[in-house]
Amino acid sequence: MQIFGVDIGGSGIKGAPVDLDKGDLAEERCKVLTPHPATPDGVADGVRQVVEHFGWTGPVGLTFPGVVTGGSTIRTAANVDKSWIDMDARALFGSRLGGLPVTVVNDADAAGVAEMHFGAGRDRRGTVMLLTFGTGIGSALFVDGTLVPNTELGHLELHGHDAEKRASSKAKEDGELTWEHWAHRVQKYLAHVEMLFSPDLFIIGGGVSRKSEKFLPFIEGIKAEIVPAQLQNNAGIVGAAMHAAESQGRASVRP
Repeated sequence: MQIFGVDIGGSGIKGAPVDLDKGDLAEERCKVLTPHPATPDGVADGVRQVVEHFGWTGPVGLTFPGVVTGGSTIRTAANVDKSWIDMDARALFGSRLGGLPVTVVNDADAAGVAEMHFGAGRDRRGTVMLLTFGTGIGSALFVDGTLVPNTELGHLELHGHDAEKRASSKAKEDGELTWEHWAHRVQKYLAHVEMLFSPDLFIIGGGVSRKSEKFLPFIEGIKAEIVPAQLQNNAGIVGAAMHAAESQGRASVRP
């Protein structure tokens, strides 16, 4: 069974058909740059471009980098244009995609569901935290496999700053930090999250998960196990498709 997934990020919009039996992309993904400013109309045009690249005509699952309530309403917009706030995203994307069935979910939550079902969190009980490091820091919290949605822990205050302003991969790039220097910032962030939630497992996602050997060895003093995401930066696409499938009554996304 295939469903289309689109992952909307602060720097890129990427999508592909997803094989939900394997938990992997059925075709090589298509990616376009996120427009700046990342307005609703501009992002919706990017999503349409990605979907039309494949000639897709079925259900589409989308992620959004912010809080999504009621399966449609955008509540926060830290790394996209503020005009998203209170937007009915499902109506916007459905209209732009010619009436295709559309679902919308928080980006880190989607990635987390995919990792819990197919990846590094599979068969793991207890408290599991997925953290995606990209333009910002996304978070997905699971307790015995059940998602606690919209945690947005990248916005915890850390040393007087929004944590993602100090420890995201964008902060690494903007500050031209070495992997070791950046890893120390990530370590401080993980220690703060661990103090609050005492997870059994941290899963590190986002684009940096492909290069985990460059920074994970520098992270010390964390009691929880720390592993890279197995689906790497495709987790959001897979999770978006899983969410769309469940909404269509075609599959369950429960780990």
